[in-house]
Amino acid sequence: MKYKDLTEYYQKIEAASKRLDKTYILAQLLKKAPNSELETIVLLMQGKIFPQYDERKIGVATKMAVKAIMVATGLDETQIEKEWKNRGDLGETAEELCKNKKQQTFFSQPLTIRKVFENLKKLAELEGPGSSDMKIKLLAELLGNASSIEAKYIIRTVLEDLRVGVKEGVLKDAIVWAYYPPVAPIFVKCNNCGKVMPHIDKCLECSANIDLKEEIKISGKILKASSLEDVEKVKNLQEYSFIVAKDEKAGREIYNWLNEKVEQAIELTNDYGVVASRCKAGSLDYLMKIGLVPGTPLKAMLFPKAKDMKDAMKQAGKPAAIEHKYDGFRIQVHRNGNDIKLFTRKLEDVTIQFPDVVEVVKTHVKSHDFILDGEIVSIDPKTNMKLSFQHISQRIKRKHNIAEMIKKLPVELYVFDVMELDGENYLKKSFKERRNSLELIIKPVKYQIYLAEQIVTDDIDEANKFYQQALREGHEGVMVKRLDAPYKPGSRIGHAFKVKPVMESLDLIIIGATWGEGKRGEWLSSFDLACRSGNVFLEIGKVGTGIKEKSEEGLSFIELTKLLKPLIREDQGKHIMVEPQIIIEVNFEEIQKSSTYSSGFALRFPRVIRMRPDKPVEDVSSIKQVERLFRDQRS
Repeated sequence: MKYKDLTEYYQKIEAASKRLDKTYILAQLLKKAPNSELETIVLLMQGKIFPQYDERKIGVATKMAVKAIMVATGLDETQIEKEWKNRGDLGETAEELCKNKKQQTFFSQPLTIRKVFENLKKLAELEGPGSSDMKIKLLAELLGNASSIEAKYIIRTVLEDLRVGVKEGVLKDAIVWAYYPPVAPIFVKCNNCGKVMPHIDKCLECSANIDLKEEIKISGKILKASSLEDVEKVKNLQEYSFIVAKDEKAGREIYNWLNEKVEQAIELTNDYGVVASRCKAGSLDYLMKIGLVPGTPLKAMLFPKAKDMKDAMKQAGKPAAIEHKYDGFRIQVHRNGNDIKLFTRKLEDVTIQFPDVVEVVKTHVKSHDFILDGEIVSIDPKTNMKLSFQHISQRIKRKHNIAEMIKKLPVELYVFDVMELDGENYLKKSFKERRNSLELIIKPVKYQIYLAEQIVTDDIDEANKFYQQALREGHEGVMVKRLDAPYKPGSRIGHAFKVKPVMESLDLIIIGATWGEGKRGEWLSSFDLACRSGNVFLEIGKVGTGIKEKSEEGLSFIELTKLLKPLIREDQGKHIMVEPQIIIEVNFEEIQKSSTYSSGFALRFPRVIRMRPDKPVEDVSSIKQVERLFRDQRS
């Protein structure tokens, strides 16, 4: 498939303002994509070369991209940077400047998806002396033969900022739309052009009006379903061109069921390309045979906060397991033979940063095949007392002088769940069964590895006593867990609950910042915060307190400035707008109604607690959470 064909879809999706439109366009691409290139196309549509859990990076910064544009166009750096400043987007800059390239192309054939993908993968593999020059040469080779629109998206891809609006929810829905029969009346068929689309009154393809009361002309094999049970009996749904439900309620149930099946597969693999390939290749049974593979991380199960111990035990049921909640770093431990890997909640590989944990796992876990869920906690090497999360965060990004950091900040591993063991999927087993299995394979060793401290009780007084003990020992609080609950990757559905003594904090994302004045003139010193509403970020206030002037004292203005400068996407003088990537945990005195910010709320006296490099963007606190906290503070 030609790369030009893919860029046409990029353009269409980028131009579409509505999620339904984006999903429809992407589904058409997935239907047409050749089997051999489907996984590649899915990655490129996300602006990626590697799945989320793969630690490899393309490794091209804007400065290197500018040099590649220089080589491809024959223009000097000043001309390129002037155009870049005017447009604010290096991809659009490449598009404009490549319209009249001065240099000859390096090869004559049109760019293919395979050629672009292979060149971009090579960028990630180049290391050592001379690698920068080789990267510039490879990138310039692509730009030299690219059309202007191809150049735009090549640059955006290497900078990992595609900007077309293909979020995870859009991609998941597009996979369902592309590979499973549409469900009427949730979907309709345009009697003018014959295209199938969601239940809307105007065709997304030909813009013809759709009379939803008119009988839809459907050809091909039709599955008539009075309920979900009729669909569940079918071995291969792809044999049907349409599922016709008896009413909208039944149709919605069937469509949601299909959506959930695809979502389950995504949660197990975190690889949309693999899931799309499976969906296209076979039945739902074939999709559901996707197994857990040590070395491929899955999304961690998430836990809502309860009001207090009574509320937690009411929701979890009695008896319940009560466990210490550690102020550490959530980690997923994978072992496949001698290969041990550690992944964060964001699915980032941090094995290199924690060789001490790898050695502990290798020595003290009695199995060579498992996926474990746990927490890494840092300890003071002098007192052996547990330290707060902000200390261990120093080790997460560190890739040099690891031995020195291990001495400075030793850690302990607390294991509290198991998802796979000795080739067996444990997700559907009860928490009680999973805990019993952990007790058979974990050999606790002081200051190295432990099982999460736990009691099982139906007595609220005993539970509260355990909770107070956890607080005295310096833990955040406790987890209250349902004994019969399965493990649900990526879900926050009430199988376990956090109980903490302080008012619930918010995990907010930085979307802008303001340069300081006086002695803080070289730092960003005030930060615009936003919560999440679906894929949109809504501003909720600004914060400048809780941040230190010296790095050794905690999260500093210097550190935040260094992290945010490469993310600047709009310079407004003293104020900048940044790509939403940096998440910080924030405390506050009160939430107030406000017309100043797009969320409709403002934080009174916000204060930064810590940075959350362990959290993915989709875990930013939602507007619904803000609304709940606003209501709770008045109840």
